[in-house]
Amino acid sequence: MIKLFNRYYSIKDILFFLIESFLIFVSVILAAYIRFKITNFWLSDYYAIGFKAMLITFICQLSLYYSDLYNTKIIRTRQETIIRSLQAIGVAAVILSIVYYAIPGLIIGRGIFLISIFILSITTITWRLFYSWTIDIKALDEKILIVGTGETAKDIAKRLLNKEKVGYNIVGFISVDDATLVGKSLVNPTVVGTYNDICGIVEREGISKIIVALSERRGRLPLDTLLRCRLNGIKIEDDSTFYEGINGKIRLESLRPSWLIFSDGFKKSWGSIVTKRLLDIVASLMLLIMMLPVMLLVAILIKLDSKGHVFFKQERIGQDGNIFTLLKFRSMREDAESGLGPVWAKKDDDRATKLGRILRKTRLDELPQLINVLKGDMSFVGPRPERPFFVEQLKEKIPYYSLRESVRPGVTGWAQICYPYGASVEDAYEKLQYDLYYIKNMSFLLDLTIIFETAKVVLLGRGSR
Repeated sequence: MIKLFNRYYSIKDILFFLIESFLIFVSVILAAYIRFKITNFWLSDYYAIGFKAMLITFICQLSLYYSDLYNTKIIRTRQETIIRSLQAIGVAAVILSIVYYAIPGLIIGRGIFLISIFILSITTITWRLFYSWTIDIKALDEKILIVGTGETAKDIAKRLLNKEKVGYNIVGFISVDDATLVGKSLVNPTVVGTYNDICGIVEREGISKIIVALSERRGRLPLDTLLRCRLNGIKIEDDSTFYEGINGKIRLESLRPSWLIFSDGFKKSWGSIVTKRLLDIVASLMLLIMMLPVMLLVAILIKLDSKGHVFFKQERIGQDGNIFTLLKFRSMREDAESGLGPVWAKKDDDRATKLGRILRKTRLDELPQLINVLKGDMSFVGPRPERPFFVEQLKEKIPYYSLRESVRPGVTGWAQICYPYGASVEDAYEKLQYDLYYIKNMSFLLDLTIIFETAKVVLLGRGSR
């Protein structure tokens, strides 16, 4: 497993991506060789063709990614794999045609282009079908042992078993002090021993990581045994750290203040603050300039669609609990909350106008928030700002909810790309776990990752309400 932003990524996934990229690149080189059949091809045009092959590889992988072809939960059948792959490569071909039209110097040649599209289509589909056949092979999976048999231990096991290509193989559970549990199945893996058996199991099964998942550890941890395993090169992690790594969120149920205090993360250097603010200013200015014609058109359509103001203004809680005025294009009736007071927005909200439903679906109603970003009320990436009325309620019902106020709220965020739109206390609880993960691991690269993923969510029309 490889760790990035304190999250684990399977070696299988990384190898799959790298091999597929290599195959696409080689397909283009092979197409050039077939087209010209020049014996000194590798010497004469290597650098020019190589650069253009890299561009094609990048565009193809981008298209495959935005077509959800790296999400095995969506792609279930061979037929769907073939159809989606051909669609993605078709989109890539269109994008490349536009790029070639705009920058003629990047043109690889019509003959090479057509041959390479044909070869890489066959190569990509064959590779993906082969990979789907080998996906259940556990050779590269890390073997782990879970210390504990309580709800925390079972919850971790369930989440691992429900995840595809997670890269971990659970050998079993270790009972704290009840030898009668040995041999019994808790979730799917069984209880394989007690504290006295840990060293033997680690050596016999080739365990590479031990997860300590005990709700109460005081006086119950086998410190000598775990220390011996650690000195032998076995990784030891507590349940909160491991949970964060596999899920990209921080589990509130077992969260301890001491873990927040002593864990890595929550870094706010002067450089990172300045870099984030510069990204906000540059990105919001560029988007405002690019989208100005669209915003003017939306404003006109709103006035024609229904009576009321173009912009919707609402108080929201910002950094350090400061209240600011959030700007959006109005997507509801002017009297949407008349006599009702503050209520949660919901999917297919009957208060939305006809145009408003389209604006929400396409996220165009969010564009005026770029002004909030430029003013400094918000950041481009961060937890979504909530209304003061709801914040007071949520602080009473959800632990650590006030920690969201330690950073600027964002137009988009980690919770928005990881969790569907929600409008309840339960949803707020779930999204807080993602928000805490972002606050703990926030960085320039994570922000770029979220922006990149947000574009995919918007293009596919997910999570709208």
